[in-house]
Amino acid sequence: MGSLLALLGLIVGLFGVGNAQLSASFYNTTCPNVTSIVRNVVQQAFQSDVRIGASLIRLHFHDCFVDGCDGSLLLDNSSSIVSEKDAVPNSGSVRGFPVVDNIKADLESQCPGIVSCADILAIASEVSVVLAGGPSWSVLLGRRDGTTANKDAANNNLPSPFEGISNISTKFSNVGLDTTDVVALSGAHTFGRAQCQFFRDRLYNFSGSGAADPTMNSSYVTTLQGSCPQSGGDTTLSDLDPTTPDGFDNAYFTNLESNRGLLQSDQELFSTSGATVSIVQNYASNQSAFFESFVKSMIKMGNISPLTGTNGQIRTNCSRVNGS
Repeated sequence: MGSLLALLGLIVGLFGVGNAQLSASFYNTTCPNVTSIVRNVVQQAFQSDVRIGASLIRLHFHDCFVDGCDGSLLLDNSSSIVSEKDAVPNSGSVRGFPVVDNIKADLESQCPGIVSCADILAIASEVSVVLAGGPSWSVLLGRRDGTTANKDAANNNLPSPFEGISNISTKFSNVGLDTTDVVALSGAHTFGRAQCQFFRDRLYNFSGSGAADPTMNSSYVTTLQGSCPQSGGDTTLSDLDPTTPDGFDNAYFTNLESNRGLLQSDQELFSTSGATVSIVQNYASNQSAFFESFVKSMIKMGNISPLTGTNGQIRTNCSRVNGS
């Protein structure tokens, strides 16, 4: 625990001062209860929706990979906005917007005009991990909200569950994240669900072969075929981590070692030769190592091109630009 705290102190020192002026103490005087306000709403949502934690992290991830962590994913279509929500990687699969709206409403009632929607996503991600049994960290804050969205970038920049590790690594590299970040952040799939349409081909017609993906455990294939038919049932859900589906732990990585990664993009971390294999093995055998890397990578991801200072705005409503 001491080494983890030391690591967190180092990260906060590196990123809180030298990188985009984000700081763990940003709201200490203007909205000192911000984290507890977010936690209360997320905790309430967890009671009726066990998937919400994974969904909130995914919102943060999909926001940051498109023109930085600026809350652009939360914007609805308008006369001047083409929403990222309608991009292929997001349409019909990103969720959790009502929870973000509830958090924003509570914050506006207690700290009006202070906390950005982009920061809400960062805080909600940390809270979600902790509530599922994962590590905690000091979230760096001070992001402001963008006034535009970029659907084209969402279509092009977000990693796909059908992509190989080479393409995914390139997309991470494009936003300043390295191979360790690829594996550590993929570990967020230790909880949550995925729709049948995103892994069906692996069960029935992988790469046009007319057969299952040979890297998949055969009994796992049979189990999945029971809930994901060859046609229909596109939105039927399966656990990303069949071992401990709702807990945040390192079982995702032990699953990969036994060829039980649900998505192609998951299993390729272990089944494709390269630098990711040894990282997976390390995390599978050492949960503390995974937790430390995950924290570091989440903080790095949260530092992708944030708007700070007088750039952007603090949206009153996360789904629309102020004054629109």
